[in-house]
Amino acid sequence: MLIEIKIPGAGESVTEAAIGNWLVEDGSYVERDQEIAEVETDKATLPLIASESGKLKILAKQGSKVQIGDIACTIDTDAVAEKDSKKQKPEKSGKLQPTPSVAAATSEEHMQQPKTEPPPTVAATSPLQSKEAVKRESASIKITPLAQNIMDQNNLDVEDILTGLKKIKRNDVEKVIKNSPETGAEQKSRQQVVSMERTPMSPLRRKISKRLVAVKNETAMLTTFNEVDMSSVIEMRKRYQAKFQEKYGHKLGMVSFFALACTKALLKFPRVNSSIDGDDIVTPGSVDISIAVQTEKGLMAPVIRNTHTLNLAEIELAINEMAEKAKTARLSIDEMTGGTFTITNGGIFGSMLSTPILNPPQSAILGMHNIVERPVAINGKVEIRPIMYLALSYDHRLIDGKESVTFLAKVKEMIETPLIMLMEDPEPEKILLGL
Repeated sequence: MLIEIKIPGAGESVTEAAIGNWLVEDGSYVERDQEIAEVETDKATLPLIASESGKLKILAKQGSKVQIGDIACTIDTDAVAEKDSKKQKPEKSGKLQPTPSVAAATSEEHMQQPKTEPPPTVAATSPLQSKEAVKRESASIKITPLAQNIMDQNNLDVEDILTGLKKIKRNDVEKVIKNSPETGAEQKSRQQVVSMERTPMSPLRRKISKRLVAVKNETAMLTTFNEVDMSSVIEMRKRYQAKFQEKYGHKLGMVSFFALACTKALLKFPRVNSSIDGDDIVTPGSVDISIAVQTEKGLMAPVIRNTHTLNLAEIELAINEMAEKAKTARLSIDEMTGGTFTITNGGIFGSMLSTPILNPPQSAILGMHNIVERPVAINGKVEIRPIMYLALSYDHRLIDGKESVTFLAKVKEMIETPLIMLMEDPEPEKILLGL
């Protein structure tokens, strides 16, 4: 019986997708409920699941655009699983391996041909020429690591490539002429042309591009800055890191402190937690913080729900869970929508200072940066302290300068004195004294 596997739906507004990656080979035997491909939409990456066991036939090529409901592949349930379905065909004697100098090259584009060697040539062959002659010709052919990798994946060798050529074209001759010994300037110019590559944008990347342009064109974005002394947080992490990891199974990071501090500050400055909908200002009754995570497919911002009801440890565990889902492309659309405020940490890449761009429809985003030891004045004396620059970008149509500055100052205050986040008062002694 032949089963059709169709492109799954990803929400009412999603009509187009792309095959991001096939996880199994065409013609292989797959098991029921096995993930066989990744389907990329403009909102999320979804797994394609085999509904039955059988032999797979791929219909939609990797990277191709498809519509929701299109047939991606078929599964022949009458096929019997082979014991060695992934067995590679024996290597042929004519197969060449890249030389050590070629293997050391980082990419096909940056490989330089030695000037002392003649350009590769392929002798004209007659229909009566034997296969052994083709093998002898292949001995002078050089193979780049990228080409060799593709050949390995498809069980091809040089003999297969040469016998597959129908005729020598003008472009082939010109390529040989261009590969002849040349000056350093000519070689550099040729490499610059060869290094150009054109690849289609994924649906997710296209969506991100449109959203970023819309933010620049449709909001009055402004950024305010401050600096924060990280001494207290660093000391607390150093003191309790081992106990925290022993109890929760995860290291205590930096972002959770800022997530909790921002949550407390957002409750005091609800306008920063709001958004604009037409001519209305929408102020939610909860704090749902989006945490930006860099993945191979682009920047994603999964949402930590109701952070105003969570303690620091619960926020840390939620961040770890969402970050792991983002890196393995297992985030659902619901997990990436509905945030009210975003935190992004460019410091992990070494950024000293930046102006983070808004995550619509949100009206504010906090940018964290790297921690650098700097000389600062403490009680009239110069001391070296670990300092981080903070940036708050906000939509000036909704948030006034006073609100943005005082919000960021409040976050700074709570990071420099973490116990304030627990006591809800800049002077916890007053609680003790009942003042």
